[in-house]
Amino acid sequence: MSEKVVVIYSGGMDSFTVLHKALKEGKTSYALSFDYGQRHKKELDYAAQVCEKLGIAHKIVDISAINSIVGGSALTSDIDVPEGHYEEPSMQTTVVPNRNMILLSLAVGYAVSMEAEKVYYGAHSGDHAIYPDCRPEFVEKMNDVCGIANYTPVEIMTPYLHNSKDDILADGLTMGLDYGQTWTCYNGRTKACGKCGACQERLAAFSANNATDPLEYEA
Repeated sequence: MSEKVVVIYSGGMDSFTVLHKALKEGKTSYALSFDYGQRHKKELDYAAQVCEKLGIAHKIVDISAINSIVGGSALTSDIDVPEGHYEEPSMQTTVVPNRNMILLSLAVGYAVSMEAEKVYYGAHSGDHAIYPDCRPEFVEKMNDVCGIANYTPVEIMTPYLHNSKDDILADGLTMGLDYGQTWTCYNGRTKACGKCGACQERLAAFSANNATDPLEYEA
């Protein structure tokens, strides 16, 4: 019987690639998505469609109530989503306080209940400058905690922790993945805006790989 793993699956490019990587490695994967009140909730629809197509177990958990105590992010509060380069200081307004620690804690609890040994998530090097909970030192400490927090240790897996978005896309394209099945834009409108930092980073990755993004853009 193949190893059980939980994959934190947002519906975006990175987690989409991580999910398929786990499946390619022969893991029995349980996809876990979170509604934390993000304005780009549309990504959850993409996640559900992919999991249905793949025929894998998928849960979407509503934790939007945390916004009553965790706020101040452009992704969840009434703050304009910044436009421009992904690494600009303005992108720090998209940080949701303690988000990945919260999501990982819930995913680890799910893993223990499912008797899964690992939890995968899509942290990568392009996020290190912006999101503290995507940095190697955070992953290292979370792994330490998750090794002792339960009777059964759970390992945090970050296969692209030291890779860029360009590298992730390159790996996915090698696997033949269709990125038209992913949503990246921080604005949850009908088409991707093409201007927010997330869109800019995505488009740059496609350009670096001499590939065409299958998503439709407003601009």
